[in-house]
Amino acid sequence: MRFSILLAVSLSAFAAPTFHKDVEPLLQKSCQECHRPGEIGPMPLLTYDQARPWAKAMKAAVLKNQMPPWPADPHYGKFSNDRSLTRAEIDTIAAWVDAGAPEGDKKDAPKPRTWVDGWNIEKPDAIIEMPQPFEMPASGEVEYQYIVVPTHFTEDKWIQAVEIRPSNRTVVHHAVMFIREPGNKWLAEAKPGVPFVPVATTAQQRFLNTQGNLNDVLSIYTPGMVPDIWEPGQAKQIKAGSDIIFQMHYTASGKAGKDQTRVGLVFAKEPPKQRIITVGALNNQFKIPAGDGNFKAEAVLPIMNPVTVISFFPHLHLRGKSFQYEILYPTGESQTILKVDNWSLAWQLSYKLEKPLQLQPGTRVKATAWWDNSPNNPANPDPKKEVQWGEQSWEEMFIGFVDVAVDPKITNRNFYSRHTE
Repeated sequence: MRFSILLAVSLSAFAAPTFHKDVEPLLQKSCQECHRPGEIGPMPLLTYDQARPWAKAMKAAVLKNQMPPWPADPHYGKFSNDRSLTRAEIDTIAAWVDAGAPEGDKKDAPKPRTWVDGWNIEKPDAIIEMPQPFEMPASGEVEYQYIVVPTHFTEDKWIQAVEIRPSNRTVVHHAVMFIREPGNKWLAEAKPGVPFVPVATTAQQRFLNTQGNLNDVLSIYTPGMVPDIWEPGQAKQIKAGSDIIFQMHYTASGKAGKDQTRVGLVFAKEPPKQRIITVGALNNQFKIPAGDGNFKAEAVLPIMNPVTVISFFPHLHLRGKSFQYEILYPTGESQTILKVDNWSLAWQLSYKLEKPLQLQPGTRVKATAWWDNSPNNPANPDPKKEVQWGEQSWEEMFIGFVDVAVDPKITNRNFYSRHTE
């Protein structure tokens, strides 16, 4: 009798995982954000019938840590949008597949996640959209397109959440939304709603256009990016009469298509205690030698006033290899806060700190990038070329974006000046 009980307990302990009880909760937590209709995932994974045909592919992807995409080194920093799976969760998916991917009892299914149709934020208070689709050719180089879209805001707006949604993700390499305040002359010659390529006679002019000519960033879209949703009391500002400049980097996919990107905004309920601004450590003076498999460059962001660091967003191109952020304290101590060891242009993510980081004046944020310009890099367009800063994917960039919360009187234009009460 005792043996039978022990045997039953033993068999129960090694029962195969089932979809509804064991796997579906993992998909809800780490996969369905992208793998649902209208999102970047190539197939939905909301139900058993949708997931079952992909079971073996799911096992292979999680065992190789290809999915969910999260290239951050787990030894540095903790992030609220970490979608990675633990070793036990990976083993659960593998065991489920090895057992024949059983569905199990539907009664064990977790409550389905709910989504706002078409958005990952709550229902937007305002939607700003390119007036006309951009016609993308099947091949060839396309210069950065700048589309001026008036907000028609008659009063200042504080933004609590923002999400950028391309209509055709296959051709959008990235999109940056800049806030052009009334009276600002940047791109003054551009007609509202009409795609525009500014004339740049020098490398510096081109660089300034790429950086928004000192205008604040509203938000950035790259593959795998999550929306910007800030805590109550924190918000970005769009002044009355401002325009949103859509900076669109399109890359030919081999198939002609159209894109009509839009931006959803959720307004803050009251003026915030802290302003969110986007700043960065960047370097546009590097020269990567031909064939160099481990070229390194650095950049530093000085902290002149008390700030709360909210998130990090590293940006490189095809030759990117790895990226690191460190905090350099006035005492001489340093702290590595984020390390991305396996850079991929296909998955450029924002890393949102689980616990925001308070920094005082005199501190510096150091960004370090490494590139692989050798033949060993399968993404390398041409290992025989020296590479410098440039807009296109076959050129390179080095920007360590940082979102910070500051006193509302501080803006992106006076961030680098010391403020006193």
